[in-house]
Amino acid sequence: MRATFSLGQVAGIRVGVHWSVLVIFVLILLGLAGGNFREAHPDRPLWQYLLASTVTAVFFLLSLLAHEISHALVARRNGVAVDDITLWLLGGLARLKSEASTPGAELRIAGVGPLVSLVLGVLFALVAAAVAGLTDGGLVVEALAWLAGINILLAVFNALPAAPLDGGRLLRAIVWWKTGSPLRATAVATAAGRVLGWGLVGLGLYLVLVGAAFSGIWLVVIGWFIVAVATMEGGQARLRELLSGIPVSDAMTPDPMTVRATTTVSEFLADPRFRYRHSAFPVVDNGSTPAGLVTLKGADAVPEEERASTAVAHVMVRVDDIPTPRPDDPLARLVPQLEASSVHRALVLEEGRLVGIVTSSDISRVTSWLSSSSAWRRRTL
Repeated sequence: MRATFSLGQVAGIRVGVHWSVLVIFVLILLGLAGGNFREAHPDRPLWQYLLASTVTAVFFLLSLLAHEISHALVARRNGVAVDDITLWLLGGLARLKSEASTPGAELRIAGVGPLVSLVLGVLFALVAAAVAGLTDGGLVVEALAWLAGINILLAVFNALPAAPLDGGRLLRAIVWWKTGSPLRATAVATAAGRVLGWGLVGLGLYLVLVGAAFSGIWLVVIGWFIVAVATMEGGQARLRELLSGIPVSDAMTPDPMTVRATTTVSEFLADPRFRYRHSAFPVVDNGSTPAGLVTLKGADAVPEEERASTAVAHVMVRVDDIPTPRPDDPLARLVPQLEASSVHRALVLEEGRLVGIVTSSDISRVTSWLSSSSAWRRRTL
């Protein structure tokens, strides 16, 4: 899930918003202004309903952000780097560069999100009670009460023991701790996720049939999302098991062709060595130190009249934004990093020197070989 536009950084973590957030924002706005608020406090001017609904929707999105920020901060404290946070239609998503190394770290990272939502719900409820006791809060109290309820509901729903919800991560941590097998733990959590997801889809279809079309469709969407993500996570776990014990060096292309950072875009595109062999090439500076990765697509995007004066260094993806494993690093650990990378490639470095490149196609080639090899079949029996 890529952000449509950026909101900047919070605690050093990039925060973005996907365009689908507008959908949930509009739904909350219309639902509160035309429903909850109007029914609770009729005969108010329209602008008051709209203003109260807008402010409430903004605070709801901030609550989602606080939930995801808590995951990111605890992950960082437990040695798991965080790429960014994206708010979207079904909530928020904190992209972690790797997995937790222990069940305890997994438990802390997963558990803090529902806890933060629960705390926010209680705080909103206390403030609503205080405002109602001191003044005739009207729409203010109604908005605070709604925020309290939705945050408590978010905490309870996220605590359900099914992946990809936070409760699924908690279940995974517990099974991992009991069995010592992260793969088995993932299988249990993702199976629970598929059961929950299909259950929500079934409930949603029933609501559609009895006339509650809006609520039913919403449940179908959420259920289908849970099934899809749980299935994907299960597949990723099986892939990590398949690749266990395989080093990065077994998948990399050694000594790849490189481009000097000072090469112009026009020179790069005109050189047949670069134009026809691959779609991306490592960029090195004058000292042969890896500086980044340039893609043909990125170079093609430069206007023709600017290509002769634009160096490849200005259109490359910087090395800091690309996975840079060592040759002896586990290949399984690189897989989620490649998926999270915008270029789906990794530069393999040894003592700061470029020794190879790994692409998603290389991973597929290795997994195909392992899946078909007799050695792998004997290993899994």
